[in-house]
Order: sequence, then structure tokens, then C-alpha cells
Amino acid sequence: MNVGFIGAGSMGSLLVEAFLMSEALEAEQIYVSNRTYSKAEALAYQFPGLTAALSNVDIALQCDLIFLCIKPLEFSSVLHQIRPYLNRDQLIVSITSPVLLDNLAEEVPSQIAKIIPSITNRMWNGSTLCIFDHRISEQAKDNLIKLLSYIGEPIEIEESFTRIVSDISSCGPAFFSFLLEQFAIAAEEETGISREDAIRIGSHMLLGTGLLLTEGNLTPADIQRRVAVPGGITAKALNMLRQSSEGIFNSLIKTTHEKYYEDLDLVKRSFKKEVSES
Repeated sequence: MNVGFIGAGSMGSLLVEAFLMSEALEAEQIYVSNRTYSKAEALAYQFPGLTAALSNVDIALQCDLIFLCIKPLEFSSVLHQIRPYLNRDQLIVSITSPVLLDNLAEEVPSQIAKIIPSITNRMWNGSTLCIFDHRISEQAKDNLIKLLSYIGEPIEIEESFTRIVSDISSCGPAFFSFLLEQFAIAAEEETGISREDAIRIGSHMLLGTGLLLTEGNLTPADIQRRVAVPGGITAKALNMLRQSSEGIFNSLIKTTHEKYYEDLDLVKRSFKKEVSES
């Protein structure tokens, strides 16, 4: 099976690296195209055997599975380029949340799916969210899930929950690393401990906490209850956090959803524009 990646930006290159380092794929199976050819060429240099394709059409002609790792407003033009060269046996996979399956279904004859990867896939961990179109065959679906299982846990979701699960699995690493960074900055300012030491200690704490929540079968409430002795230091600090952070995550979710719906509208307009101009 040949696997193509249209787009070699941050997430596209991360997926290529994760699949290769986890031995899910061999370099000879991978084709990469990018608007700036040098980015695809750099991946070919880093992973000998990988093909830096000269055009998106080359990907369409050579690959059985194609990941579209491009920005939302690039979809209509890219699909217009490759559509004449696609067939029903191919599987097209978008990694972009505002591009709906219905948008793709109207544009290509191929089987389609959408995934939301995470930076944690670089460490073969975390979740990869999967949304499947009704036209996809069981074989194609199983092949994709098997491939994704090398770099994390594939979880099938409904498309209506794309944004919120993306907030948790894909944006979450940025949100929680921000909280850790702020914790470390405050620790440095209040006590003089180096920021680097605080981040290192906090990073191991997050790793251990994650293991408790997954492999240790504890809930967030369980951990808080076990750590916070009634009347103790942690309990007092938790009360302060509850009061100070009230509503903050509601605002966060509202913010991401507002941006998502803005992008969704722009994507729909871009597809309509492409149709009117073709």
C-alpha cells in the first residue's frame, strides 16, 4: 500500500515521522507533496526511500491512501486539482476539522474519512479521533484503524462532536502545557527555583498523573481526594483554584467553537466559489 501526504507542514511531517519511527510504514511506501517543494524534499532527505512528489497529481496517481494535511481554505483548490485522477478504491483522509465529510463527498469519487491527530502521536501516544463516511468499506476502515493504532489509540466519534473532542485531544496538549508553564513561572517568581527545574519536575508529574488516569484506573476526583487531606495545604489550594477558575473552561470552549464555526463558514464558501468558477 502506498500512502500519500499532501502537505508537509507541522502535522503532515509529524504524521510521516510517527508512522516511520513506529515502523507502521516503510519509507518506500510514502509519497509527499507540498506547495513549497523543498519541504517535501527535506523529508525525502531525512528518510531515504521516501518520495518527494513534484505535484499533488502525482500523489493521486500513485497512492492508495491519501492524507490531506492542508489548511481549510486550500481544500477546494487541491481537490479540484486531483479529482480527475482519483478512483473509488482510494481512501482520502482529511485531518482538518472544519472540512466536513459532506464537503469531501461532493468533490471526490473516493472513499473518505476524517481524523484529528495530536502532537502526542509523535510519541506513539494519545488519541487519534476518527470519523468515517458511510461509503467507506470495512476493509478500508480496518486498514486505517490498524495504521493509526501504531501511533496512538484510534477512537471513532460522531462528526457533530469534532470540535469539542479536538479541544481535548488535539488542542489539549497546548492548553495544559501552558498551565504547566505558568505554574513554573510562578514557582520561579515566588521561590527562586529555576524555571527549567520546575518544568522538568512538572512534566514528570503530568506523565505520572496521566498514567494514574489511564492505566491506574483513577478518576480526576479520585486523585484529588487521595492527595488533598481535609484541612491540609492541597485542599486549601484546590479551593482557591475552584473559585479562581470558575467558568474559565466554559469560556475556552466557547472561544474554540466560535472560531470553528467561522472557519466552517469560510470553507463552505470556498467550495461554492470553486464550483461557480469551474
